[in-house]
Amino acid sequence: MTDTSEPSAVRVRISVSGRVQGVGYRAFTVRAASERGLVGGVRNCEDGRVELEAEGAKAKIMSLIEALKVGPPASRVTDVRVEWVRATGRQSEFAVWY
Repeated sequence: MTDTSEPSAVRVRISVSGRVQGVGYRAFTVRAASERGLVGGVRNCEDGRVELEAEGAKAKIMSLIEALKVGPPASRVTDVRVEWVRATGRQSEFAVWY
């Protein structure tokens, strides 16, 4: 578990477009974020995008963003939009949100 209450913790909202639903993208995101010690969650959007929020060390989040641009083998990412926001310290793991 990552202590996201430390001052170096940051939070990001990310929107991923392309062929990202029905290809294991959410499971890929959970694995990638968890491996980096990040907390937050990921969900499918009705418009076909996947959106997520991740919190932790900025360097780990930057590494996650690079992984999200590639995605799992069956995906085809066309756009990744990033919005930096204030860390909340509310989550203790990275999960799929429904």
